[in-house]
Amino acid sequence: MSNSTLIRVAAMLLSTVIFLAMAPIAAQASGETKIQVSVTFDAIKEFVKAVGGDLVDVSAIIPPGADPHNFEPKAQDLIRIGEARLFVYNGLGMEPWVDEAVQAAANESLMLLDASVGADALEDPDPEAVKEHGLYDPHLWLSLKGAKLECGNIRDALIQIDPSNKSAYESNYDAFAAKLDALYDEYRPKFDSTTRKGIVIGHAAYGYLCREFGLEQNSVEDMFAEGEPNAQQMIEIIEYCKAKGVTTVFAETNVSPDVSRALAKEVGAIVYTIYTIESPEDGKDYLERMEYNLSNLYESLID
Repeated sequence: MSNSTLIRVAAMLLSTVIFLAMAPIAAQASGETKIQVSVTFDAIKEFVKAVGGDLVDVSAIIPPGADPHNFEPKAQDLIRIGEARLFVYNGLGMEPWVDEAVQAAANESLMLLDASVGADALEDPDPEAVKEHGLYDPHLWLSLKGAKLECGNIRDALIQIDPSNKSAYESNYDAFAAKLDALYDEYRPKFDSTTRKGIVIGHAAYGYLCREFGLEQNSVEDMFAEGEPNAQQMIEIIEYCKAKGVTTVFAETNVSPDVSRALAKEVGAIVYTIYTIESPEDGKDYLERMEYNLSNLYESLID
């Protein structure tokens, strides 16, 4: 561990001690029986709620609008981790700060779950991004099959913690998985029927969704929404749009649409916003947002 890492961990530990000294301790005596679950961001929170139902109390530590890649937990976030029985994160390099935060929270009873375990992960083709963020595309939750896998891992973790309610977790998982499957079964033949397969998106977050529906993703920004395309890259994207007959350039709710708008203007396309499901958006749940995304992606490919 580097000196800078040690300093950060020590600072977080000191802050946690101070906040714990000021925090009320009555919660342990309140008779609360729900499993306390802390998660990183909104999609993971929805998955835990779907599988855990009324048996869990879930909170996300990343505030709405914050970037999970670069988030830095504060003392109150460490307290939440310290009070949790289960901490769930997406994995695949999405939250590189998790190990330090868990270490600083010093919760010996905590179960730590990487929800992406077992995924057939896509590799990031950008060598510079790999150096900074790791080898894999982390946006697993933006595919229906990825969501199903993550929910299965959450189910197994909850059963391990609370085996007496195994049947409830399995039933909740089966019900949610059935809805994911139904959405996939609805849209797979629709995407199969389109002659155009290329989509252009603000940043490269939809690789897993594109893989499961036989689509081709091209993006204005890289997988981590960092930087803007240079002149040559912009020319290549413009040529791609013209060659593929792209009529819609998609932007995301948490990423600036400026470059997407510039590209759309250049190729005579419209800009449409879709969801990343990293934060709560428009009062819609996970399934509603995924259906919205799929519907608009499909509409953009119809001749």
